[in-house]
Amino acid sequence: MSDSISAANALETKGSRSSIKARESVVSLRLSDTVVAYAILRLSFGANILLHGLSRLLNGRSAFLAYLNHYFEHAHLIPAGMLPVFAAVLPWVETTLGLLLMLGLATRFSLIVGALVMTFLVVGTNLAQDWNVAGLQLIYCFIYYYLLVHREQNVLSLDTWWGVGAS
Repeated sequence: MSDSISAANALETKGSRSSIKARESVVSLRLSDTVVAYAILRLSFGANILLHGLSRLLNGRSAFLAYLNHYFEHAHLIPAGMLPVFAAVLPWVETTLGLLLMLGLATRFSLIVGALVMTFLVVGTNLAQDWNVAGLQLIYCFIYYYLLVHREQNVLSLDTWWGVGAS
């Protein structure tokens, strides 16, 4: 029994040390331009995504659903029954992902889920044959890609502060 208590204490101490070490490295770190640029991109991109969702929430579900019904009226491959569910879920997903990105919390998860959401949006936009918006959406896809691939620069974040780091 004392061995299991010792092992638990060792794990707890190790976890605390890594968390303290992560905080010390942030405090003592000379912030490179790359780290600062990554933080600004993550923060501004997160704000953009958050405000997409928040504006849709504030305008109301029925307004967003009306927009979607009009937008996809000629996209015959998208079942009309999917649009109410999409209108109910997307604003909450965008708001949550945007907030997580702004905070730098669960960054890897947020970037992967956000990129998958963009995949659905790109497919829908292409089915609606809105080529200009589809092109703009590829910029969002690239930003998700860039932030995910360069997560080692995600130093100014809650993930790093809490010792989650690049996991």
